[in-house]
Amino acid sequence: ATAEIIDANGFLHSGDLGIKDEAGYFKITGRIKDMIIRGGENIYPKEIEEFLRQMSEIKDIQVAGVKDKRLGEITGAFIILHEGKTLTEEDVIEFCRGKIAKYKFPQLVLFVDSFPMTASGKIQKFKLSEIGEAHRKSLGIE
Repeated sequence: ATAEIIDANGFLHSGDLGIKDEAGYFKITGRIKDMIIRGGENIYPKEIEEFLRQMSEIKDIQVAGVKDKRLGEITGAFIILHEGKTLTEEDVIEFCRGKIAKYKFPQLVLFVDSFPMTASGKIQKFKLSEIGEAHRKSLGIE
């Protein structure tokens, strides 16, 4: 397993994505396997999650790529609302308008009660992707 993450030059490949700031510090922005590639544009789910968490109605959110025939993947937002709060897909899109690039807008917004988890308590994003795909298929969209 170690040979898979440390290359011949001694570099560690953790699977994390990050940026380096002006002071030389690194900030983790997500996992490479979670990155969404929508029509050639790279979208980092963590960035969209952090942005949408500003909405007071949202208790928790996960963003995952959902297969799309034309674009390869689209951005799916899976949202748990605070009890007693309501929100629509259009509310989410309107919140994004003028604040983030249009290609980063979620093209699929689903309101869920919980997220699929592993036995150790980690969110299974691949299962969210599958839920998004099944929803689109039920609507006749591929």
